[in-house]
Amino acid sequence: MSIWRVSQTPEELTARGSHSMPGFLGIRFVEVGPDYLRASMPVNERTHQPFGLLHGGASVTLAETVGSIGSMLCVDPERHMCVGQEINANHLRSLAAGTVIATARPLHLGARSHVWQIEIRDESERLVCVSRLTMAVVARRPADR
Repeated sequence: MSIWRVSQTPEELTARGSHSMPGFLGIRFVEVGPDYLRASMPVNERTHQPFGLLHGGASVTLAETVGSIGSMLCVDPERHMCVGQEINANHLRSLAAGTVIATARPLHLGARSHVWQIEIRDESERLVCVSRLTMAVVARRPADR
């Protein structure tokens, strides 16, 4: 059974962020499962820190992008919006090149908050980063619509 209230393709989700940070970093949604989202990000000069390794901030951006879009797909967009409240990340492995894939799954989908677990893995399925994201679900005001 699907958790999504709003149905969008990976291409539509990618297009949403194409003119903001996700687009600048090359984040692309690759899969919408019944209870998870997946997105990829290249590990290259745009996502490196000065020593040529994947920047922790780029990993956190990927995690927050996938989790926050997940929350948005779980609410009625006419009545609610979701905003990031807290994120943490444990960086477990360095990476200099290739692609990382983030998989976001909800731990809690409440009326006022959502909590997401995001695992970021390299192309060999090795865990690179694990993150937890808390999203606040807030009522839209007329000016927000």
